[in-house]
Amino acid sequence: MTTPSQPASLKLGHIFVGLGGEHDPPIALEDIHVIRHSFNPGSHDGLRGPEDLGLERVLAYTRQQSVLTRRFPADPPRYWVILIADGQKRSRLFGTFENRGELTELRDDTHRTFDLGPSDFLAPLAGRLVVEWNSPRNWHRRAASAAGLPVLEIADRDKVPFPGFDGVRLTFHELQEMVESHRYEDWRSALREVQGIYLITDSTNGKQYVGKADGAERILGRWTAYAKDGHGGNVGLRELAYESVGGDVAKTVHARHFVFSILRVFGPSTPASEVNAAESHFKESLLTREFGLNRN
Repeated sequence: MTTPSQPASLKLGHIFVGLGGEHDPPIALEDIHVIRHSFNPGSHDGLRGPEDLGLERVLAYTRQQSVLTRRFPADPPRYWVILIADGQKRSRLFGTFENRGELTELRDDTHRTFDLGPSDFLAPLAGRLVVEWNSPRNWHRRAASAAGLPVLEIADRDKVPFPGFDGVRLTFHELQEMVESHRYEDWRSALREVQGIYLITDSTNGKQYVGKADGAERILGRWTAYAKDGHGGNVGLRELAYESVGGDVAKTVHARHFVFSILRVFGPSTPASEVNAAESHFKESLLTREFGLNRN
């Protein structure tokens, strides 16, 4: 649910000045640089879609900037406010990074690398604040220039209701949000109480993986591992990780098109033998050993 559009008189500068003055230490307009990222589905290093909007990925993408000062300031301010293109001229607040300076030892012929870290500045508005970015070609600007951008919306980030185990369906990006965001608190409460058999489907080719979450780990624990690295230690999924980024399995590029659902749930006291039998049944029924991503 969203609140009605904010009055046209509310500008991004009003937000900066109001919350900046309350920050400890105070943040002035000259301390802020505003960056707008957009999606490029064919990019290797950029943000290709919403599934790439994890903190680690956005931070890695943002910290590298051109050595050409006509493209990016020679001495950028301390706070970098990150917006994400949200259709037409809309841009939604992702969050703020604190710039601790350039890592000069990492500079090369084309890029500078900055020491960035998450900041709590504007944190209450992350994912909620939408502004009108009136010039898509200008992908970054100082706060004094961005101060006049109209605020279009401040969304109400209500909790996401748990749909029941049969209704669970999460993209990889949604899975990452589910294990961390307070909006999915009811989901975590439900998933931490049950063992179960789950299904991972690669939406680009239809290949599937049947897995189990048993014992004390439960479904929430198992899926939290997937949210972190995209493979959870599974052989077939680790192979995809190696192939996608040349052996660096800490990346999650291979998982960006994964969809997670639940095939069957069990109570916490269900014997392991019953969970194992159900896992084998679904592997055989869905032919995930022969045509999917299961290796055993």
